[in-house]
Amino acid sequence: MMSQISEIKLKVATPSQWVDSALKDFDAFLLDHASCERKASAVGMSFVVRYPDRPEIIEPMISFAREELEHFHQVYKLISERKLLLPPDEEDLYVNKLMKQVRFGREERFLDRLLVSSIIEARGCERLHLVADALTDIELKHFYRRLAKAEGTHQDLFIKLARFYFPEDVIQKRLTEWLEIEAEAIQSVPYRSALH
Repeated sequence: MMSQISEIKLKVATPSQWVDSALKDFDAFLLDHASCERKASAVGMSFVVRYPDRPEIIEPMISFAREELEHFHQVYKLISERKLLLPPDEEDLYVNKLMKQVRFGREERFLDRLLVSSIIEARGCERLHLVADALTDIELKHFYRRLAKAEGTHQDLFIKLARFYFPEDVIQKRLTEWLEIEAEAIQSVPYRSALH
C-alpha cells in the first residue's frame, strides 16, 4: 500500500518479496526499526544544532525529534517485552548511499538534507504500511498503521520547511533528481529483516 500523501511519489514500489524477508525474523526487524526511529530523532535535533539561524525550522524539528524519540520508546517497549537487547549501532547502507549524494555548500546541503529526509520518511511510510498489512497480530497491526501514518506527515514536513527558504521550482527540480537517486539506492540494497 503506497502512501496517500501527495508531496512525494516514490519512483519504485517495494515488492512483496521485501515484506517476506523483513518479517522472516521479526525480532531482528524490531531491533532495526528501533535504530531507525532513534536515528530519525537525532536527525531532527541535528537540524536544530546546525541551523539555529533558521527559526522557521526550530520548533517543527524539535517536535519531530520528540515524536521520533517517542516512536523509538514505543518500539523499545516491544523489544523489552521480548527480552531482546538493543544491538550496537550499525550503518544503514540505504541511508549511506543517499547521504553520499548530498551536495556541499551551505544552501545546497541544507536543501538536500531536507529533501533526503523527506524521501526517507516517505519510504518508511510505504514500508510500515506494508508491514502493518502483513502482520497477523492485531495489536501490532494497529501499532504499525499508526506509525506509518506519522511517517506520512513527516515526509510532508521537510518539504514544507524547504519552502520557507527556496523557490518551488528549485525544490521540485532537486526533488525529481532525489527521487531518481532514491530509486537506484533502494533497489541496490539486499532484502533483510530490516526497514531498509
